[in-house]
Amino acid sequence: MAHGLRHASSEIPVKAASEDILTVSNLNVVLDHHPVLEDVSFRVRRQTTLAIVGPNGAGKTTLFRVLLGLLPYTGKVEWSEKVKVGYVPQHFAVTDVPISVGEFLAIKCKTDYRECLDSVGLDGKDILRKRLNVLSGGEMQRILIAWAIVDRPNVLLFDEPTSSIDIGSQDLVYETLNALEARVGITVLLISHDIHTVMHYSDSTLALNRGVIYFGESRQLSDPLLLQKIFGVGPIHEDHAHPEHSHSAPRLPP
Repeated sequence: MAHGLRHASSEIPVKAASEDILTVSNLNVVLDHHPVLEDVSFRVRRQTTLAIVGPNGAGKTTLFRVLLGLLPYTGKVEWSEKVKVGYVPQHFAVTDVPISVGEFLAIKCKTDYRECLDSVGLDGKDILRKRLNVLSGGEMQRILIAWAIVDRPNVLLFDEPTSSIDIGSQDLVYETLNALEARVGITVLLISHDIHTVMHYSDSTLALNRGVIYFGESRQLSDPLLLQKIFGVGPIHEDHAHPEHSHSAPRLPP
């Protein structure tokens, strides 16, 4: 298990954590007569985090669209009983949406949603009055998480959740997901290009490049030979880190 999740997963009963919430077997997707995913198989344990990585065009977002029931496929996608899926998109434009956070959440849920805001580390009293277009990137991402969990899903799909926000906010978003995993037993599937994110905030990793290149523990991504196998390139470069950020976040090549 990735060490970023040990403190969270220690509170989860062994039996519950060992059950598979999703099993994908021999998944194939063909779009416009071109194979996008071929013979993809993997499992996701309940109350864990699976990171999905791979170069652009590898089929990561296509996989999410299959899991959301938006694309035809062959093979098997088997969810356990009583699964409810929430989704946080990669991009959400709010420039032309002159509504408050409270009005935004009320579109989806008419009941009290302050508990959801508390769950993502936001002060409901202050944040509800703010307009969406004045929120910081980190605040907006946590609002989108609150939006996704307001109707109490037990699985959360997260597509490149922190690609456009600063490093400090990135860690806060992923720590929020860890806290949700521990407190309400949510299972997280996330697409990411960030090695720091994958190794420290996920239990297992699925590496795609049309087919499965690697499926196993996230901590194994510390092996540069494995990264080269997944991405077929030379050494991974590091982004310029914030001076106070002790673990600069190397990123996988796009």
